[in-house]
Amino acid sequence: MRMGVFIALAAGAAFCAGPPESPADRGKRVVNEALQALGGDAFLRMEDRVETGRAYSFYRSTITGLDIAKIYTRYARGGDPAAAGKVRISEREAFGKKEEAAVLFNSEGAWDISFRGARPLADERYANFQDSTRRNIFYILHERLREPGLTLLSEGADMFENRPVEIVSIVDADNQTVTAYFSQSDKLPVRQTFRRRNAQFKDFDTETTIFANYRSVSGVKWPFNIRRERNGDKIFEMFSDSVEIGKRLPDNLFVLPANVKMLPKMD
Repeated sequence: MRMGVFIALAAGAAFCAGPPESPADRGKRVVNEALQALGGDAFLRMEDRVETGRAYSFYRSTITGLDIAKIYTRYARGGDPAAAGKVRISEREAFGKKEEAAVLFNSEGAWDISFRGARPLADERYANFQDSTRRNIFYILHERLREPGLTLLSEGADMFENRPVEIVSIVDADNQTVTAYFSQSDKLPVRQTFRRRNAQFKDFDTETTIFANYRSVSGVKWPFNIRRERNGDKIFEMFSDSVEIGKRLPDNLFVLPANVKMLPKMD
């Protein structure tokens, strides 16, 4: 009799729980939980950001450069945030205590700026910036979730750096994929990875970014430690001392200075 009651209760609980989540439903739930963990509406309303700290560059995981860095980011105003293929941010990466050098990316191109003038970056560098931006999990959450043809598919649960994570593959209408890892405890992104064709060797590079040390800034959770790897080798890491959001950054940060000397384009 008791066994029969137990079986009936178990069957009732399973019925109330409903059918198991599909990979698409689970992927959508995990991504929506991440969006809320990052700040929800405060994250979506973020118009600009300034990250200040120490930036390290690496070759074969050995440090090749260290500098004070200040990265200015501004999202495009107006327009259709769901427009496919359109990168909607401008970025200025300034280096040195007095910001003696900078790299500028905007909708028109990319330049290396110094006291000598402005040198256009190679087309491949600009294309890689656009590709990396479009496949950055924070950019996807901020700009691309309503994009036609964007698919979220759960790859299930796993462990990353001794913590349980949920893994979601995000595929757009052009079949470009990024795989994101979200902490099961606080729902925040901890890792992303994607493959990019190497034009020189005609094979693929695996680009990985790891996010850590989240702090609250103006209602938004943001990682103060960002590390990038290529094919398993560390290539860049930034430790932010401060992050500011909603600074109403002026236009002149994101355009070439008037009368700047134009230098030959990089190969």
